[in-house]
Amino acid sequence: MNRTDAGVNLLGLRSHNTALVLDLLRTAGPDGISRLELAERTGLTPQAVSKITARLRQEGLAAEAGHRASTGGKPRTVLRLVPEAGHAVGVHLDRDELRVVLAELDGRAVRERCVPLSLGAGAEMVLEAVAREVAEFLGDAPPAPLPPTPGTPPTPGTPPAPDTPLAPDAGRVPVAPALLGVGVALPGPLDHARGVLHRVTGFPEWDGFPLRDALAERLGVPVVVDKDTNAAALGLAVGGERGSFACLHLGTGLGAGLVIGGALHRGARTGAGEFGHQVIQLDGPPCTCGNRGCVEALCLAALGRGDVGEAARVLGEGAANLAGLLDIDAVLLGGRAIAADPEPFLHGVTAVLHARARREGSPPDAVRVRLDPHGAHAVAHGAAQLLLAPLFGRQAG
Repeated sequence: MNRTDAGVNLLGLRSHNTALVLDLLRTAGPDGISRLELAERTGLTPQAVSKITARLRQEGLAAEAGHRASTGGKPRTVLRLVPEAGHAVGVHLDRDELRVVLAELDGRAVRERCVPLSLGAGAEMVLEAVAREVAEFLGDAPPAPLPPTPGTPPTPGTPPAPDTPLAPDAGRVPVAPALLGVGVALPGPLDHARGVLHRVTGFPEWDGFPLRDALAERLGVPVVVDKDTNAAALGLAVGGERGSFACLHLGTGLGAGLVIGGALHRGARTGAGEFGHQVIQLDGPPCTCGNRGCVEALCLAALGRGDVGEAARVLGEGAANLAGLLDIDAVLLGGRAIAADPEPFLHGVTAVLHARARREGSPPDAVRVRLDPHGAHAVAHGAAQLLLAPLFGRQAG
């Protein structure tokens, strides 16, 4: 994937004031927002806003969305973000599959694809698979329809998403104009700052692998690497989830993404949120991390027996411990295992948290429990936000 100066240099727009304006344009949606409102809400002068919006319009990132009646004088011109002016690719490298999304500037996924892929296949095969899928997405083929979230019927008349083998390697692929880059999210532990993997649970052969640099060299675009749970939590925060919350992600493993006071919390070594490896049963079953009785091991063992209710209860106990430790506002549940059968998990986790609140004399709804609206797609969508969020001043931790 060769570097090119074609299109808008989006990475050069991340000045603080421009980011403020872009974020307000993004949250205003297609209805848009006037320059006067932008000035009022950012605290910038009308002249500064006019200069910023003029540049954004010139570069194709903003456009007129009509006019709005004024309390006096001529009607105000309303501006909106142009979502299709830029894209980011989000990649979810799970233990047994690869999910890729192509997202526009507003975060909406316009294309999504999922193929089987084992992390145990080795670095070269994994890198090649990611490069092929990104090449497919940035080719000339029209966007495919998004697959429905598990448990929801497909849109009438919409064909199923294609399940074709990976395309043959055609070498480096051309960069689409205004491509921000590729965000990659996968199980930890890892070093987000350097993009280096540590001993990924269950796959120790990845220890020390420089995934970010290896992919950036192959693709020729910026690459950001983070834990799957951090990406999912970031997607929720940028999408409007407020306050402090934990995003619990149960799929092939179990982890938590933490947002504290509106900011993604990674910890000093990207180690925050290793929720699945808190020990709650000293003589419990062995976990792939080397401990016994971890929440992850107990949850996965219950799911293996087909006992979803027990898995939900264990998850609830872990969530209650986390809520008590961090005093968070909400717990959001996501991941493949939960998306496949969400109601037992929603009810089970809620019941445990309510029981804990009664014993402590707290209101039963002190910690709200909800499903992650992106379901099984949350990590891939959040991975795209690793590139998009900084453009709008939403620094990813």
